[in-house]
Amino acid sequence: MLLAAVEASGEAVVVTSADLEGSGPRIEYVNPAFTRMTGHEAHEILGRTPRLLQGPGTERAMLDRMRAALAAGENFQAEALNYRKDGLAYVVERLIAPVREADGRITRWISAQRDVTERRRVEDRRNLMVAELHHRVRNTLATVKAVLEATLDASADPDEFRQAFSDRIASLAKTHALITADEDQAVSFEDLLRSELEAYEASGRPRVSLRGPHVLLVSEQAVSLGMTLHELTVNAIRHGSLRDPNGRLEVRWSVEEGPTERILHWTWDEHDGPPVALPTQEGFGIELLRRLLTYQIGARVDLAFDPDGLRVTAAVPLGEAASRA
Repeated sequence: MLLAAVEASGEAVVVTSADLEGSGPRIEYVNPAFTRMTGHEAHEILGRTPRLLQGPGTERAMLDRMRAALAAGENFQAEALNYRKDGLAYVVERLIAPVREADGRITRWISAQRDVTERRRVEDRRNLMVAELHHRVRNTLATVKAVLEATLDASADPDEFRQAFSDRIASLAKTHALITADEDQAVSFEDLLRSELEAYEASGRPRVSLRGPHVLLVSEQAVSLGMTLHELTVNAIRHGSLRDPNGRLEVRWSVEEGPTERILHWTWDEHDGPPVALPTQEGFGIELLRRLLTYQIGARVDLAFDPDGLRVTAAVPLGEAASRA
């Protein structure tokens, strides 16, 4: 009756000999759940050592702890990276316990095992997201500080400061909403643009033209670029091409595959707006470009106050592993 219960169990069960010397214990029994988990049939592994399940990713320190516990006659519980017959790695949680005779002598080891690969994947994903959240919070605080300082410098009175700061924080929140909506905590450059410019792009006479490949940005890049695009949009509405019914805006971008990293090149090009005058002092937009793009994400930025309209060109390092297109 006990054997039937073990055979029907969803937990993998392995019984080995007690010998810890030489090549170690030999497998004497496995239940069907074990063969399903490992891909090995019972007749293929009986008489062999459990070491056949180990591979290049199996942790040596864990094996040493297991051997020390078994040598002391103690139970041992841990997770390990094992390998199926087809070579596929999986994470197994196992409890090994001694089987003793009446005199206390250990005659066998019995192990109950469970495939926890999916659980580990979920836990690793959660831990990664928590780390990403902490990183994003730090970056957001730095962004808010930069926005606050620059808004204070550019505001003539408390009411102007309150409105400008509120608008910029709302833009920051919108960017975070886009990031959070994605499972990988990333957002495309095009989505950032459309979140600011969609109303002008979709009107009866489109005044905004967006063209470029699909480029995903990690949160730090997205926050800085989102704030920049918001400020450029506000400037275009108040003073630039989007203020004039005949004004146009073109945004073009591409990705350069460099030897060590990928570079996002983008151009903000305004046309047919009010005459452009050279600024007599640095406004918030120029300050933001320097503080957030140059200092925070290492971008190179050039501004040209052409008679036809403002032109901004930027090169943003995306990194190799963190960015995808």
